[in-house]
Amino acid sequence: MTGRKVWFFPDAELPPPGDGEIQGHESVIILNPNPQPAKVEITLYWTTGEPDRFTVEVEPEAVRCLRTNVLSDMGGHDIPLEVQYAIGLSSDVGVVAQYGRLDVRQPNMAFYSTPGYWE
Repeated sequence: MTGRKVWFFPDAELPPPGDGEIQGHESVIILNPNPQPAKVEITLYWTTGEPDRFTVEVEPEAVRCLRTNVLSDMGGHDIPLEVQYAIGLSSDVGVVAQYGRLDVRQPNMAFYSTPGYWE
């Protein structure tokens, strides 16, 4: 098996898009290197309240980028700006996942990209 079935990204926060040509955003990128589709349950953990859950499919030997500011990418969940939360992934086959955030609140933009914790 290639990849891992469980991933966590504890430091998620959707930055505002800003006013410039390059817009602030965050995303979760999932690579499915396997010959069969991956069904991935995504859990959004909030500082208060119950987690939200939804499922996405990643085609075989393909990558899928989920932009957290796009409702259809996030199972219809509206991610609030500048609110701390965490993201969990649970897949039926091994996948590789990465989190990225582009923050444009300062003139010298910050891009943050990291693999998550996996099991």
